[in-house]
Amino acid sequence: MTSILSIQSSVAYGHAGNSAAAFPLMRMGIEVLPVLTVHFSNHTGYGAWRGPLLDPADVLEVVRGIDDRGALAGCDALLSGYLGNGDTGGTVLAAAELLRERNPEAIWCCDPVMGDVGRGFFVRDDVPPMFRDRVVPMAQVLTPNHFELDHLVGRRTQSLEEILEATDELRSRGPRTVLVTSVVSADTDPATVQLLAVDDAGAHLVTTPKLEAYFVGSGDVTSALFLAHLLATGSARTAVENTAASMFGLLARTLELGRRELALVAGQEEFVAPTRTFTAERVR
Repeated sequence: MTSILSIQSSVAYGHAGNSAAAFPLMRMGIEVLPVLTVHFSNHTGYGAWRGPLLDPADVLEVVRGIDDRGALAGCDALLSGYLGNGDTGGTVLAAAELLRERNPEAIWCCDPVMGDVGRGFFVRDDVPPMFRDRVVPMAQVLTPNHFELDHLVGRRTQSLEEILEATDELRSRGPRTVLVTSVVSADTDPATVQLLAVDDAGAHLVTTPKLEAYFVGSGDVTSALFLAHLLATGSARTAVENTAASMFGLLARTLELGRRELALVAGQEEFVAPTRTFTAERVR
């Protein structure tokens, strides 16, 4: 059975971080070892919340406790997302190193959460340089959105060719697989949303209809699904096709129900049997 160590935030109400990623993975038959970096009442998009930001040393102690049980040796991957500060990033780096010692075949899938178009950066100042300088060289899979991709390479990309050059630069610095979410190139139809997956086999672009809504946690689910399908198939193309299908179905179901939070339970069949299929176009 596939096993994933997931180090992310957690909320009691709504879905973000591990509270968004763990259930879809479990529904797909994957064993999840969730390690929490924060435990808030709700995600910060509400403007007010309660609960603790966990001490990075305590987070690492939980990982070490998991290792005491011998579980890291059978863990196939590390999944990480939003980090509250650079110190927590150091903890995730230490966890990645420990996992690699226990299982040299394990991969690290990092969603370098920093910001987005229209919102700018929404993390502390020490987080972006940590992702750029310390995480990129260590992670095997990186899942930035378009805004984050531009920051990681230090320039704005507009054409598809420029976006592909940026993913090549990232891959030359460490990750073998890069998934870019929320791709907006000069040729992107504004009525659509695109995901670009690049690995040694090529670059593949999936286009889906754009749903007029924004849901906190959708990026966390996207990264989790992509990692799950990548582990199962070894193909970034298949992984991005399956991820796009499940995410479109989940978001459509959420809108249909008029939810403010992702309808993970009501839309759970989308994780195993999506109602739509999408075919990736090879763009290189």
